[in-house]
Amino acid sequence: MKNKPNKFKINLEAIISLMGWFAVLFQLYLIILNRVVAVSETIARFFSFFTIQTNILVAVCFTFFWLKPNSKWGIFFSSPKCISAVTLYILIVGIVYNVILRFLWVPTGLQKIVDELLHSVIPILVLTYWILFVDKKLLRFKNIFPWLIFPFLYLIYTLIRGHFVQFYPYPFIDVVQLGYNQVLINSFFMLVAFLVIGGLLVSFTKAFNKTSQ
Repeated sequence: MKNKPNKFKINLEAIISLMGWFAVLFQLYLIILNRVVAVSETIARFFSFFTIQTNILVAVCFTFFWLKPNSKWGIFFSSPKCISAVTLYILIVGIVYNVILRFLWVPTGLQKIVDELLHSVIPILVLTYWILFVDKKLLRFKNIFPWLIFPFLYLIYTLIRGHFVQFYPYPFIDVVQLGYNQVLINSFFMLVAFLVIGGLLVSFTKAFNKTSQ
């Protein structure tokens, strides 16, 4: 007899998927509406934010969980290593924003709603999903290092693009204002953050496995 689908799991997948697409697309609308440069450059800048790239990744991932869980991509994203990497990225988005960036501006109205979805609500929901539904028994500390490939490539892309267009999406990697030495120091601390949060995810897994034995 087949196990009945977990309705709460499916509903949570649907909520994260729909919320993710809504937040990303509405943020795109708002940034175009309030643009200070050409539309093409505005769109390029929009997709240069780690927040946006990660939230798109979350939306794609949970759309497959919800609608096509048995497809090639649904199976790929449901791998504990893969969904744990996605969880790590969105947690970094939430932590960095709420610890460092939140106090640099004061969004209002619809922008505030979208801002909270992207940086607070979605990270919390993804972490909840990871805790409740991801099979984490096979996760190991060595898995953290492949998870660093995406943020490393993002940093390289940002620095190269910024060199040519003089735009950096975050103040702590703004070479124009800080110089390369300080940006590299800041990037090192970001690397530490990825390692620490990734380590905490794996440590949680090991602690959970011990208590469940």
